[in-house]
Amino acid sequence: MKSALSFLIAARRCEVGELERLACTSALVEAIGRLVHALQRERGLSNGYLASGGARFGPQREAQVDECLRLEQAVRLGFDRLEDEASVRACQDGTRLFSRVAWVLPGLLALPALRRRIAARQLDAEAATAAFAKLIGGLLAVVFEAADGAADPQISRLLGALFQLMQGKEFAGQERACGAAAFAAGTAGQARQQRWLALIAAQERCFESFAGFADAAQAEDWRTAQPLAELAEIERLRRIACASPAGTPLDSELSAHWFDACSRRLDAMKAVEDRLAAELRRQCESRIADARAEAQAHAALLSRLEADGEPAPEAFFDAAPPDLPDDAPALGRHLERSVLDMLQAQSQRLQTVSDELDALRAALNERKLVERAKGLLMARRRLTEQEAHQMLRQTAMNQNRRLVDVAESVLSMADYLPE
Repeated sequence: MKSALSFLIAARRCEVGELERLACTSALVEAIGRLVHALQRERGLSNGYLASGGARFGPQREAQVDECLRLEQAVRLGFDRLEDEASVRACQDGTRLFSRVAWVLPGLLALPALRRRIAARQLDAEAATAAFAKLIGGLLAVVFEAADGAADPQISRLLGALFQLMQGKEFAGQERACGAAAFAAGTAGQARQQRWLALIAAQERCFESFAGFADAAQAEDWRTAQPLAELAEIERLRRIACASPAGTPLDSELSAHWFDACSRRLDAMKAVEDRLAAELRRQCESRIADARAEAQAHAALLSRLEADGEPAPEAFFDAAPPDLPDDAPALGRHLERSVLDMLQAQSQRLQTVSDELDALRAALNERKLVERAKGLLMARRRLTEQEAHQMLRQTAMNQNRRLVDVAESVLSMADYLPE
């Protein structure tokens, strides 16, 4: 029968395999982040192009399409590597991740047709925004499942922070597109104003969630990276478009100015995202190196034990290792205690990891429940996203309950809400 140390070595090798798969997933998340950033810019340029009747942003849009095509290939290669990695070793909790990838691939295949329709101005700005938002939402869902399925708590926390930042940045990108279309069209109707305000509120919620996943250094990096001059100018343009009565004429020359200010803000967010991705790579590399080193140390100890003979099993019930004299033999009971200490340390570490992962996944799951409850209220009560979120928050405050508990109650009453 194989020894306990043999199985401890096997556990370490499995851990290395899982971490290597996680490193592959993390590289994919980084590639998705670059593509999403490029698609967000293409969406904003497309909106300005459509809203201006093709008079603005045409050459910039065409150049951006070429950039998106290049980055799309990197994401497709990342999808292929992820599938190859799963075929080599068993993939833990990969069902939802691969399902998300399968869902988003047809969207990438449909992009050329969407671009042709935009070039021919066969869509309006709102329809183009919705199409890009659907594709980007699918890509971000892959990031969410990567965070939810990560087996290392530190890496899972980093992936969670990345997802919240990328989601908030997506709402900021939608706001850029919304504003570019409004200024290019020379007016902002009531529906567009309401949508604009909802996007602002959605960004704030995501960045609050990001702060919950980020550590102190990452939160400080986010705070100091904010471009204050651009934020002040964006706020001024927001007031011009959203605080005026619906239908008030807007200066169409401000469209490019708005787009550029928002782009600098989004670029600052992308810089923070890139630093998080670099830290994610570093964490994966460090975890893999540590796990490999421990596996090698265990293998060396196993060789020594095999040479010295099997240890007596009675030590399993010892409360603590005995004090050994200075002239104690190098092998024997000394190694026996080393193995038991390692087994105990491994058990404690796995319990700590399990507890941390449970907490992180609970936080991610709470967000999913709140989003589902908001979607239900929007569909059944014809509310905007901002109104649905405010209803949930107000109910939670009035009843002195957690937001997620109210969301669960709303979902449990789905069958009783009017269609």
